[in-house]
Amino acid sequence: MKTQLILLFTIILLCEYSESKYVSWFPNVFDTFTNKTAQLTNYVKEKGRSIRNFYVQNVRNKITYYFGGNKNGTKIYEDKQLRIKRKFQNYLDESEANDNKIFDSIAPEESTYKCDDDPSNQMTTPQLLVMNGYPAEAHTVMTQDGYILTIHRIPYSKNATSKTPARKTVLLHHGLLGSSADWVLAGPKKALAYILSDSGYDVWLANARGNTYSRAHVSRNIDTFAFWNFTFHDISQNDLPAVIDYIMEIKGWDIKINYIGHSMGTTVLFALLSTKTEYNKVLRAGFALAPVAYMTEIRSPIRLLARFSNNIEFLMKLLGANEFLPQNAVLRWLAKHACEINHYEEAICENSLFVLCGHDEKQFNKSLLPIILGHVPAGASTRTLIHYAQEIRNVGKFQQFDYGPEGNFRQYGTADPPEYPLHKITLPIALLSAENDWLAGDSDVNSLYLQLVNPIDHYVVPLKEFNHIDFLWAIDAPTLVYAKLLQLLEEGASDSYFSSNFERVISV
Repeated sequence: MKTQLILLFTIILLCEYSESKYVSWFPNVFDTFTNKTAQLTNYVKEKGRSIRNFYVQNVRNKITYYFGGNKNGTKIYEDKQLRIKRKFQNYLDESEANDNKIFDSIAPEESTYKCDDDPSNQMTTPQLLVMNGYPAEAHTVMTQDGYILTIHRIPYSKNATSKTPARKTVLLHHGLLGSSADWVLAGPKKALAYILSDSGYDVWLANARGNTYSRAHVSRNIDTFAFWNFTFHDISQNDLPAVIDYIMEIKGWDIKINYIGHSMGTTVLFALLSTKTEYNKVLRAGFALAPVAYMTEIRSPIRLLARFSNNIEFLMKLLGANEFLPQNAVLRWLAKHACEINHYEEAICENSLFVLCGHDEKQFNKSLLPIILGHVPAGASTRTLIHYAQEIRNVGKFQQFDYGPEGNFRQYGTADPPEYPLHKITLPIALLSAENDWLAGDSDVNSLYLQLVNPIDHYVVPLKEFNHIDFLWAIDAPTLVYAKLLQLLEEGASDSYFSSNFERVISV
């Protein structure tokens, strides 16, 4: 519009000027101006066409192709996850036809990342504790079905004046692929085990069957299917009761144990309390970090396996018949193609724990990477991973392992596996969750909270980027999570708190 006004004003001036004595040179000026204007217009049009063609060829067409489109170039905004699933299905088909060799051809056989020479990277949990000046104990526990577990203990703080184990007791249980080391890797004043010890607790660290510290059985060899034929259900029904009973035998049956679990450590707690309800009276309170029960809102690549979870043989062929192998080809594929984490280190994306659970670059202490890779993954059964995949496929259900209709009739007497009756859990429980959790989504944690008969609190970490693994090793975990956890530990079983909680339930 401004250009048109300027042209009109110029023409008027020239017309008025033509009446003067210099009218003779007006035609030349006017023609020159008109020619230059036409040349400028053509130049702009030509460049505009060039820019448009560049956009169509190099931008729009590529975007259209990326999201999927028809012959006319109409954009079809297909969800990214659907494309990943489609590609994953193609690789599965090729894998089955080529005896699984397709995965090895597209991913390295092993991680190229090598830890540095720091000896602590390979130290055991007790060795790490002693190195940092804390007392350490290792106890051996046998489960009812013959697994031999090793549990670790910090009986009192290194700063304690008395060497007598603290009366206040807490049991920490790791998640899938984890171990007791998870709770100490971040070091003093950062790791939860040290913080609890310094706060006056007798700290016990569980190790589930199949991990680094619990790889023995009274009659089954570790390289057999019989040894690895278990899921988180078996851990909840055998490992956890054996550990709790052992602690009670050591400390006295009048002791009350606080339970803190992370990820699978929360799953086994819910499964235990809803089936063996007597343990609701044995424990003092439960504190669930990144709680996993319902699994409808999943961002983890494990969701890709969910659609195949009814074909147990096929999944076990892909993931490993017994142990869920940390360098399994499928995990390498997921790391390459479905891993949504920011690419800070190739080693992070190749590690099965980070692939399944995610990674928060801003909160991740990069100096911990060597020691984490030296201890994680600590081992898990393939059937446990399949059990979680089944939870995803059976949307909105928290249930026992699905053996298929025939297998379920043999195992349970029904066509479908029984759901865990969460309404039978009477233990006071606090949920601590995060918005950016790939495995414990907001809606699933809220659904779980509504099922609890005696909830203490549902605390959401006030940092949107906080994720599943951050509950263990985040730079700000002590202030964002552990400070609140310690507060809940002190208040959680107080009569006044339960009275207010009871009044809340009655009013509802």
